[in-house]
Amino acid sequence: MGVPTQTVKTAYDSAMENFDLAADALDLSMDVRNMIKYPERILQVTLPVRMDNGHIQKFEGYRVQHSTSRGPAKGGIRYHPGVTLDEVKALATWMTWKCAVVNIPFGGGKGGVTCNPKEMSLAELEHLTRRYASAILPLIGPQQDIPAPDVYTNSQIMAWIMDTYSMTKGYPIPGVVTGKPIALGGSLGRNEATGRGVYYTIQSAGEHLRIPIKGAKVVVQGFGNAGSIAAQLLDSNQAYVIAVNDSRGCVYNADGLDIPKLIMHKEKTGSVVGMVNSEPITPQELLAMECDILIPAALENAIDETNAGAVKAKIVGEAANGPVTPAGDAILEKNGIMVIPDILCNAGGVTVSYFEWVQDEQHLFWEAQDVYNRLERVMKNSFAEVLKIHLDRKVSMRTAANMLGISRVAEATTLRGLYP
Repeated sequence: MGVPTQTVKTAYDSAMENFDLAADALDLSMDVRNMIKYPERILQVTLPVRMDNGHIQKFEGYRVQHSTSRGPAKGGIRYHPGVTLDEVKALATWMTWKCAVVNIPFGGGKGGVTCNPKEMSLAELEHLTRRYASAILPLIGPQQDIPAPDVYTNSQIMAWIMDTYSMTKGYPIPGVVTGKPIALGGSLGRNEATGRGVYYTIQSAGEHLRIPIKGAKVVVQGFGNAGSIAAQLLDSNQAYVIAVNDSRGCVYNADGLDIPKLIMHKEKTGSVVGMVNSEPITPQELLAMECDILIPAALENAIDETNAGAVKAKIVGEAANGPVTPAGDAILEKNGIMVIPDILCNAGGVTVSYFEWVQDEQHLFWEAQDVYNRLERVMKNSFAEVLKIHLDRKVSMRTAANMLGISRVAEATTLRGLYP
């Protein structure tokens, strides 16, 4: 017999719990809570796809628009065997607060397809993507809802969605998605934006706590796009990245891993495992490692009440969405660890997505350095605003970030009123 489902706390439960904590601290009325807490629209679609063997396989897909009070819904699409409606609702909710924290004029959305892209050919992925894009067509558009890449999706998948949408309209509409290839209206700097944003917020946290990046010991859980780029930036600024892992295993070197070589090794072999001058460790040892900065950059709920007590980092920078549960959070807080919450720490991706959308709408493109400079300004200003609430109101950094995001959504919703 498995664990009864009602006792397992889901990502959406965590999102609701964190909302209530911040709403209580803001003293929000029940009227406003009822207007902003729940998703506006939920679309569930069945996707029959012809596979390479000629047979048709059925997939489930979702698109959730949590809020459009402050602008079009914005959020990624993930392809993963573990995708559920519950998870997509949680991620859409977090996107709403995330866009508001960095003060960009978007609401929150999210999409997902329950599938295993690692077992699918490129042709099957294209068929699935175009089928999914046409199924969510009524919801998406550059003024309505703008998807982007997420777990196991990439710029090629965005290109197929953009093309599918554009073909139905009869002319190219690059602004329907972000995270596109540069050749189709993508933005310079988009690919590394999430990791770069993580780096800027860690830099700010380090300045506040007087922990210099130079010489800091760093552990990265999840060596994908965000984790590897944050590691690369920290490494190039003379931090020591001593341990990293991916879905296949963990590697450790007390004197610091050679990050450029590790990135090449992962590109060549598909994993960090087997890196020269490294020794294998367990995922439990990785999280419990003595370090200055821990970057959880994998999936949600990686740190909970069972392992949070073992974390010895001074700063936890949440590159992933929802990597710490509310119970795990309380333990980290009690132990005096500064958590840079996901809706602030990893908001670099959506910020540069916004820059990409602006460039597409204007048909005018920026230099990479312009993107980096604007991103750094947004991330550091947002960090300072969250830190101020954290210090003034004596609440956790997560509650402070949620208070900032939720208050902005509440203000916009209240000003707009209720229609009809």
